[in-house]
Amino acid sequence: MEEPAGVPEALEVIAGFDDALVHGFARIGDEQAAALAALAAAVATSPLGAPVAAAVTGLGSGSIGPEELSALAAGRAALLGAVHDALAGHFDTALGRLRYEWVQYASAPTTPGNLVVGSQSWLQELAIAGWRGVDHDLVAAADQTVEALWAEPELRRLAVLLDGLTAELSASSPVATMDRVPAKRWADLWARALLLTWRAEVSAAPTTVSGRLLVLGVDVHEHGTAVQAQVYGVLEASDGSTRRVRAAVSAAKVDTIVGPAVWQLFGAHPQLLKALAEHRCLELTDMPLTASDDLLWHDDRAALGGPADPFATARIQLAAATAPPVPPLDRDPVHLAEPVLLEGYRVKDGALELDGHRLAIELDRLPSCGPLTPSTLTGSAACIGLVRWDAGRWSLRPLAVQKKVKGVVTETHGGDWACGPTDPKVVKAQAKSGDSVAVLRERAGRLLRK
Repeated sequence: MEEPAGVPEALEVIAGFDDALVHGFARIGDEQAAALAALAAAVATSPLGAPVAAAVTGLGSGSIGPEELSALAAGRAALLGAVHDALAGHFDTALGRLRYEWVQYASAPTTPGNLVVGSQSWLQELAIAGWRGVDHDLVAAADQTVEALWAEPELRRLAVLLDGLTAELSASSPVATMDRVPAKRWADLWARALLLTWRAEVSAAPTTVSGRLLVLGVDVHEHGTAVQAQVYGVLEASDGSTRRVRAAVSAAKVDTIVGPAVWQLFGAHPQLLKALAEHRCLELTDMPLTASDDLLWHDDRAALGGPADPFATARIQLAAATAPPVPPLDRDPVHLAEPVLLEGYRVKDGALELDGHRLAIELDRLPSCGPLTPSTLTGSAACIGLVRWDAGRWSLRPLAVQKKVKGVVTETHGGDWACGPTDPKVVKAQAKSGDSVAVLRERAGRLLRK
């Protein structure tokens, strides 16, 4: 799939801005000045044209305030949003899919206060110093502000974001010693945090929905201290609509909990786990649904239904299901994850080849908690996966594969082990190594009893 016109040029402008942020706005050389001027030119005909141009002029004369920095952050976000919309539109056109439009609701500026001003001040210091100028003292300057933000519900999104950013910067300090700075990631976090200090993203309150959820697959995101299972599916709502939805459940963990044991952390969601492991549908009753078609999962509002083959769902329902709308601040190409069914391909050298096109397979992102492995993809005849876009190319993250083994069609899904591994070798290895989750819970119980 080719890139839409203008995408490489827009990404080049964003990369130039991110590089300027690495060096810091207090040290703007000719190259950084040219990058900032390119950002102003890119949004010149939009409503952001005047404030971004004024901000660039102000930076050149040494004026670096929250207003100027916020204008630059908004210009960067607008460019990323344009790239996202171009790629999503190109994808929808190629596959003939429909997508709901985002409904923008009126929002009021975030209530001014010491916490907002403190957040802006610290983000301003980051921009002045640049990532190469970040050290432990600069990171520690945000500690009190971040701690206080957690106590304010209306600022919780900002609190989570700044908490994560300060943690990453602290672990990387002093950044000047790093061989490579994650410029785009940190610029993403910085820009979004700064925009949230001015105007919180507001949409309609979650509604409730009832109907039948047909699961397509699960994408597991695992880190040392947290894990999240993102379940993709098609919802046949009681109002007659058929839409693509996502449900995410999360849990805290420690880095010793790995492999199939990760599923035990989701014990509060037995209906969802059984639906994944047994390939069954779920009957939902008054399940909260956000404006971006994300289900806020309540396991007690879901009941197990009959068998529902994900490949049958993908073949029959997926193409006609309307895709969810995307909130403005989530319009970043890195967030693109479009469920697809691919058939009639061959796997070669880590890529899927189909009709003369090559699609890189994200083999390094196959979750260790499920049976999907690179070998299961070899020789497969069909694949349900997420088409993603990152680093200037499209790629595929497999969720399930279908293949013939000794003349028998077999299926392997990422959620097959949601209720425990079914591979005898894995079961034996797990029994030999012990149940890490049970051990940790028992030790925690001892500490609480003391």
